[in-house]
Amino acid sequence: MATIAHISDVHFGRHEPDIVAALETWLLERRPELVVISGDFTQRARIEQYKAACRFVDRLEAGGLDVLGVPGNHDVPLYDVFRRFARPLNRYRRYIDEDLCPWFESDRLAVLGINTARSLTIKDGRINHEQMRTIRERFRAVPEEKTRILVTHHPLFAMPIGDEAELTKRVGRHEDALLAVADAGVHILLAGHFHRSYVRSARDMVENAGPALVIQAGTATSNRLRADEVQSLNWIHAHRNDEIDLQVFGWDGSAFAGGSHARYSFDGERWHSRAPAPVQE
Repeated sequence: MATIAHISDVHFGRHEPDIVAALETWLLERRPELVVISGDFTQRARIEQYKAACRFVDRLEAGGLDVLGVPGNHDVPLYDVFRRFARPLNRYRRYIDEDLCPWFESDRLAVLGINTARSLTIKDGRINHEQMRTIRERFRAVPEEKTRILVTHHPLFAMPIGDEAELTKRVGRHEDALLAVADAGVHILLAGHFHRSYVRSARDMVENAGPALVIQAGTATSNRLRADEVQSLNWIHAHRNDEIDLQVFGWDGSAFAGGSHARYSFDGERWHSRAPAPVQE
């Protein structure tokens, strides 16, 4: 069984220091196999914000944890127009990771990160054809028994806001991206961006999406909260590539406490939620 801590939208510059400290302690005590950070490390891509984010990642890695992250739209400068278009992710590469297509592989997991942040789209995301080729090629040689996970900041799907009737925008080249995901046999799609916890089988959203479970994370440490949401993280136990446990831990004012908890199983067509498994902290 592999354990993954999925956090997102930490927004250094609009972060809560006590929550950051509690999150570090929580992660270092529970020691997941991998910490995934799905974008928006900073609030406005400023140097001091990147330095704070870098120190956060460094402390996790110094504690022996593996970390895989991707940029978010807030990690591209908004008001510095020259830097936004000439060197949009130069600071991300300097302080967080030179690799915009990070890869992690163990005997149980194969995890790929893809950058969806762009200079022109401001807040929306895009994926290009070279990245789609990377998705297909990276997962091609992965053994069948490993759980294949794709990490982006922007979800590849239109996501519900508030109620199921109102949907967000999709990433650019949405349909081609979903074909690449299906061809690669990706089991889990991890993303953030909307500061809302959410999980659903991809085929319940788009019929040709392939065998993926869509898992969204809320903001882990920022005070930029959506209605009825608290700071949170996703705790994932991948028992096999067709069965996972997902538990959302939310900030209760003093600690991250376990909330919703369910087991998801894949029947060959879709993922289905089953009765909650025993809580594992």
